[in-house]
This record gives sequence, C-alpha cells and structure tokens, in this order.
Amino acid sequence: MRPYEPDEQSVALLWAFLCAYLPADERSIQRLFVQRAEYDLAQTYDQIKDCPKEQFAALALSVRDRLIERWKDTELYFEKNKVKKVYYLSLEFLMGRSLQNAVSNLNLSESFSRALSNLGIHMEQLYDEETDAGLGNGGLGRLASCFLDSLATMNYPAWGYGLRYTYGIFCQVIQNGYQVELPDYWLRNGNPWEIERLDIQYPVGFYGKVIDEGGDKCRWEQGEIVVAVAYDIPIPGYETFNTINLRLWSSQPSKEFDFDLFNRGDYFAAIENKQRSETITSVLYPNDNTFSGKELRLKQQYFFVCATLQDILVKFKKTNGNLHELDTQVAIQLNDTHPALSIAELMHILVDKEGIHWDEAWLLLEGFMPILITLYYQKPLKCGTFLFLNIYYHDIYRLFIKSITYFYNK
Repeated sequence: MRPYEPDEQSVALLWAFLCAYLPADERSIQRLFVQRAEYDLAQTYDQIKDCPKEQFAALALSVRDRLIERWKDTELYFEKNKVKKVYYLSLEFLMGRSLQNAVSNLNLSESFSRALSNLGIHMEQLYDEETDAGLGNGGLGRLASCFLDSLATMNYPAWGYGLRYTYGIFCQVIQNGYQVELPDYWLRNGNPWEIERLDIQYPVGFYGKVIDEGGDKCRWEQGEIVVAVAYDIPIPGYETFNTINLRLWSSQPSKEFDFDLFNRGDYFAAIENKQRSETITSVLYPNDNTFSGKELRLKQQYFFVCATLQDILVKFKKTNGNLHELDTQVAIQLNDTHPALSIAELMHILVDKEGIHWDEAWLLLEGFMPILITLYYQKPLKCGTFLFLNIYYHDIYRLFIKSITYFYNK
C-alpha cells in the first residue's frame, strides 16, 4: 500500500498553521524562556538561577524568536509585491546592545519584565550582561545603525550589508596609568541575535591574471579563492511589524585543511590557507602603516563588495531574470568610500560575466547609483589604492580606470 502523500497546498496550509505567531501572554513568555534555557543552553533551573549570563542568553533567544517571525513575514511581503529594495553598504555598524531595543520595539517590555519577575529573574539587570557588538567604531558606524533603525521604523524595504569582525577594533584598559589597547573578542560568549546561513556562501577571488577576450570583455583567472559566509541579524522597527535584515560576511577558506602537508609534518603550512583567509574579517580597520596592512584593508573592502553584489544579484534574479531592469528593483547606497570598489566590481559583473555592453551597463549603474558615481569619482583616492589595484586586482583596476575616464568624458 502506497503511503499517503499530501498535496503541496495542504502542506503549505499546515505549515502556516504551525508557524503562527507566538502568543504574548505571561505564561507563553515564561514557557518559551524555559524552553530556550533547557533545549538551547542545556540549563536546568538550579544551574541558571544564579547565572545571569545564561539568563541573558535564554532571554535573548526567546526575543529573537519573535523577531524572526516578523522578519520572515516582512521578507515574504517584499518578495510577493516585488518592491524595489534599497541596499545599504557599510564597513561598520555601531549597534551597541540589542536586547533592550528589541523588547522595546516589540512593545513587550512590561510583559517580559512581569513574566520573568515571576520566575525570580529581573530583566532590567540582564541588560548589562550583553556585550556590545564589535562591528563599529565611531560616528560612521553609529550613523549606519541609525539608518537601519529608521528604515525599519518607516517601513522601507531595505537591507544592510557589512562584515562580521571576529575581534572588532579593540578594547581599552588602563595599566599603570596608561591606556592599553587589547583585542575585543566580543564573540567570546556567542552572538544570540545572529543566524548563521551556511546555505548562503559566495566565492571571492584575489590575485591571478586577466585574459583579454576582445572588445570590452575580459576574463579574470583568479589566483586565490576565499569563501564569504552569511550571518543575518534581524533589525526591528519601532511600533511596526516591519523587520529588515543586516547581513554580515565572514571570510572562510575555500580549502580548509591541507592533509598532504600535515602528513608530511608541515603542520603550520597545513592550516596557513585557513589563517590567511580568516584574517580578512578578523579586525575592523587593520593598521595600514605597513605594506601588508594596506593590502589587508584593500582585500577587506573588495571581499565585502564582491560578496554583497553577488548576493544582491542572486536575490534579484529570483524575482526578475532580466538584468536590464535592475535599476527598477535595486537601489544601492554606500556609507563613505570604503565600498567604492562596488562601482568597478558591478561593471566587472555586468560586462565580463553577463555580457552586457559597456554603455548599457553604465546606464544601469547610473539608474541606481547616480549620486554615488558623481561623489566617488570626484573625490580623490589615495595613490596606494591604485598601486594595490594594479598589482593585485588587475581586472578591477582596468575597470576602475576605464570608469573614471568614461565618467569625465561624459
């Protein structure tokens, strides 16, 4: 006897019923908190009652569940209505702590506080258990975070893109009356707000050589490949269901481990590729007083824009396969000059990979990057940037110079 196979519509209805919004009554909040403590953290009551760090983690995870509900529905609404999206690219986001902001934006501060107090937990005391996200430094990063909060609150269809730094920039301590800078390992206790997306990975190439294939088109034979892995953080709006996304990229090796080198006793060389790849997203703004520091900064910036543009185009093609209509569905805003290579990289994708004629590709670019093109090509770039582009990123250098020439000729 053949087993019963439900039709797709029945499965979709059942799925929709089972993923209904979590109730916000006191007992439901308590139940979800206890479930997160038991099933995600493997904590019993006796273990967690005197451990504020674990209490914070259980609370953050239970709040994140409610953010994910709104985040999924927001994305489904955008996709269904085929709205034009704005993508905000920034190398830093000074987000601060997320728990109090998330609970407040969900309008559940009093409900959570009352529910947890009846479990013997004071929610307000857990705010200080959260570690500041090491994703930004100063005014530029704070501006970027405020933009995302505002976009979510005002119900705009928007995404943010950045890098997931392992050590942030630094933490300051005073030793013998002097300020000392130490690595800020903000991920020591994990980040309960992020969702690791192992299903979303993109290759990013470095070095190699360029093969001229005639006309405007060239082929880049890359000498080194690094993998960009996505991490998503929901950004809730205030007093709205609109919850947008901040996608951060982590650099991972395309080849994790060289077993042959390891068997030959060369243990450090066996993991050299892994270490070199992960260095790209280790620290925000690596010191560029040295040649290697300048190279790392450029690799960081190119890694960021390459992974981001691949992701934007993949999402666009899911709803519209015609790249000639790209400017009707996509708008890109860059925060400062750090993502400026996105202009040349997008021309590289459109011309060299997609086969679009240079003039048409440039018109598309002007459709969703008009202000940016004027701003970045009138603002002088450091000579070191051109030197490194010419040495290590031949195809991007070619397109960057051609873009500047094309811009001024127009």
